[in-house]
Amino acid sequence: MALQVDLVAADRSVWSGEASLVRARTAEGEIGIMSGHEPLLAILAPGDVAISGSGADGVTATVSGGFFSVDHDKVTIVAEQVEVTAGSGAR
Repeated sequence: MALQVDLVAADRSVWSGEASLVRARTAEGEIGIMSGHEPLLAILAPGDVAISGSGADGVTATVSGGFFSVDHDKVTIVAEQVEVTAGSGAR
C-alpha cells in the first residue's frame, strides 16, 4: 500500500502523489515514513524533504520549516517556502 503525499507551500501546491517513502528533518531529528506508520504531527526543521514516489516519480525539496502530519497513510507537509531541488511532477 502506498502513501498519499501532499507537499504544500504557503502560496501553492508543490507536489501531490503516491509515495513509498518520505524522509524529512524534524525538530526531534531525521524521520522516515512508510505505509502503516502511526499518526504523527511534527515540526519541520529547515532542510530537505525527500519523497520516493511510485516508479520514477518523486521529488526532493528544500523547505524553510513548517509542519509534517501523518494520518492513515496520508502525509501532509506544509512549509512557508518550498524549493524543488530534484525530481518530477513539481507544480
